[in-house]
Amino acid sequence: MVATNGAVAACNPDPIRVVDSKKVWTTLITNTAYLSGLLALDYSLKKHKSAYPLVALYTDSFPPEGHAALDARGIAKKRVSYLLPSVHKDYSNDTRFYDCWSKLTPFSLVEYDRVVQLDSDMIVLQNMDELMEMELDPPELGGKGDKVFAAGHACVCNPLSKPHYPKNWIPKNCAYTSQHSTPDAAQKEGAPPTIGLGMPNGGLQVVNPSADIYDRILQKLVTPASVETYEFADQSLLSDLFPGRWVALPYIYNALKTIRWDRVHAPIWRDEKVKNLHLLLNPKPWDEVPGQESDETHKWWWKINLERLEHEKAQGINDGF
Repeated sequence: MVATNGAVAACNPDPIRVVDSKKVWTTLITNTAYLSGLLALDYSLKKHKSAYPLVALYTDSFPPEGHAALDARGIAKKRVSYLLPSVHKDYSNDTRFYDCWSKLTPFSLVEYDRVVQLDSDMIVLQNMDELMEMELDPPELGGKGDKVFAAGHACVCNPLSKPHYPKNWIPKNCAYTSQHSTPDAAQKEGAPPTIGLGMPNGGLQVVNPSADIYDRILQKLVTPASVETYEFADQSLLSDLFPGRWVALPYIYNALKTIRWDRVHAPIWRDEKVKNLHLLLNPKPWDEVPGQESDETHKWWWKINLERLEHEKAQGINDGF
């Protein structure tokens, strides 16, 4: 776990017995730009004794050297198709969103009972296996219930004042702003999914895979009128398809690094409560040099990653990732 000074407690990172392979963590990987992040994520899950494996969902664009790195570390992998809508949606202002459609793939993985999708720019700071057990609608409801999936809210404050973001992305419309007066509760409860703009962040999604739900998602992807309105790809689609019918998790499970900033949601942030840190936006910590990090949370990532590299070196793994 992370102490208030940002220190990370040491822990034996060796994987423990998988108790239920029908429940998995997954993360999408399309190229090697995020591979260091994925490897640190896998290490952090093992470090904090998760009973469940990480499965790397790779697309055809993932290169041979990436596969070799996964294989060397014994990380499970599964090929998935690269999802795109039937009509082109311009994300030239934020090209990362082209990849984000494929983060809807976990809804299709019916060979599993539970999938928790994680972004590769996350790092686990405390065990969060309880997400594998939380109550969600059973697959046979086909997305017609009130607990279709679970996620944290998107922060819609637009702290970097990106000019192409919607005009209604302002602090007063942010779900996390509604929790500023109840910080203790914010560590345990998410704001209702209907608060603010009611949009989930796609970085972490807790899913009971369902062919019926996935079919509904695919139908949206071939509906031009819908796609044109989806400014934030997967998370826009989910909030449109299942408005208010998802479980809002507390920020600690998808702790966007920007929430910690003084001018954003510092009133609710507690370093020691965070279970899963999301290092969204650029630069990524692995693109920086240790000791010259652009954000305090990047130091936390580097502490764990350097520990990973030392552990791998002792195992004879030294491939530059």
